[in-house]
Amino acid sequence: MALSQASISSSSSALFSQSRFNFKSPTSRGQSVAVPAKTIGGVWKCVATPEKTEFKTQVSRNGNMGKLQAGYLFPEIARRRNAHLEKYPDAKIIPLGIGDTTEPIPEYIASAMAKRALAMSTLEGYSGYGPEQGEKPLRTAIAKTFYDNLGIEEDDIFVSDGAKCDISRLQVLFGEDKTIAVQDPSYPAYVDSSVIMGQTGQYQKSVEKFANIEYMRCTPDNGFFPDLSSTNRTDIIFFCSPNNPTGSAATREQLTQLVKFAKDNGSIIVYDSAYAMYMSDDNPRSIFEIPGAKDVALETSSFSKYAGFTGVRLGWTVVPKQLHYSDGFQVAKDFNRIVCTCFNGASTIAQAGGLACLEPEGLKAMHGVINFYKENTNIIMETFNSLGFNVYGGTNAPYVWVHFPGQSSWDVFAEILEKTHVVTTPGSGFGPGGEGFIRVSAFGHRENVLEACKRFKQLYK
Repeated sequence: MALSQASISSSSSALFSQSRFNFKSPTSRGQSVAVPAKTIGGVWKCVATPEKTEFKTQVSRNGNMGKLQAGYLFPEIARRRNAHLEKYPDAKIIPLGIGDTTEPIPEYIASAMAKRALAMSTLEGYSGYGPEQGEKPLRTAIAKTFYDNLGIEEDDIFVSDGAKCDISRLQVLFGEDKTIAVQDPSYPAYVDSSVIMGQTGQYQKSVEKFANIEYMRCTPDNGFFPDLSSTNRTDIIFFCSPNNPTGSAATREQLTQLVKFAKDNGSIIVYDSAYAMYMSDDNPRSIFEIPGAKDVALETSSFSKYAGFTGVRLGWTVVPKQLHYSDGFQVAKDFNRIVCTCFNGASTIAQAGGLACLEPEGLKAMHGVINFYKENTNIIMETFNSLGFNVYGGTNAPYVWVHFPGQSSWDVFAEILEKTHVVTTPGSGFGPGGEGFIRVSAFGHRENVLEACKRFKQLYK
């Protein structure tokens, strides 16, 4: 059945498909499970139907899970893509939506992991559990490579299986009674993990926001940096630069304002620097370049978008010794306890790859991968600029933020998918401040990016 032209809200589970979907349950040994759907306002929606069971436990559901709106953004996009492919089975779909790397891991780095994996088959090379905080050579290399002369030491580094995982561990660290602020738009994991932790109120459909979250609006008018003078005080401030999804990067002056704001309010900044190596402008790569930041900030980052480690899983979080709670207790000590309780340490094989990344040949290889994606970004930016769109981001990040004023982001997403078979990401999926925008990812094979841009020109010429 063709999709209705009715508006699709960011919290909708509308799919491009028939009214029942069959999928294989991973625990049902091949049993097919039917998921019913019905039309609401001309749009097909999945309807959650209670399972018919003979037995129910007496354990109630976590009420915070019920607050979440539809599915997490990127699985929702994947569902719509799959439904589109069902409708057009011969279409060549080009994925420029989810920010997943596409190019092979550089051979020098992959070889280091292969060597470590092979060594595990020998008595001399085998190792079991490692330090939960990460192996010392890698922690030392991270401190020297990314934080040299910034006062960050090896034991301030906690190696992990990725920044996204650390965001949730940090939420466990801070607890359910904390208030948070996020850039609007922002990476959905900040908000969703806060909801799951119980830090928020209910979702307010009229404003498309969760109660008890401070949404710091970032728009072209304010240079994608929030007006801190009108921002309410919160315990935790999530801040990403270069930003996902807008691709904007905060200047030294702006981050100085942010650190001062946190100090004045006694807040902690969770600074996400996962795209720092994409920076072209002379902006800070780390929050710790700002004087006083170690008193109010921690930083999380990842190898995912630098070395193609989205599947390998390796990242780190920096918790300076100078960061303290209101009672004077070191934040790092509690985070160490969280890590030791909830995590057995990153894969030793992945850590071997991370160490190779930070050797001279590995760094050169990583920059080669990053430059490839930056070239893709330039192609996408030039395409939309030539078509007369207002285009943001790109210069300092692998994302292009394109404005479609007066239009629903999900409508634009649907039109592009329907008419070009290209998957993008609707801006409203990153928060109400993303309405009217789409994010186009530069993570793609070059021929796919060129073909997608050709299709964009045919659609919007």
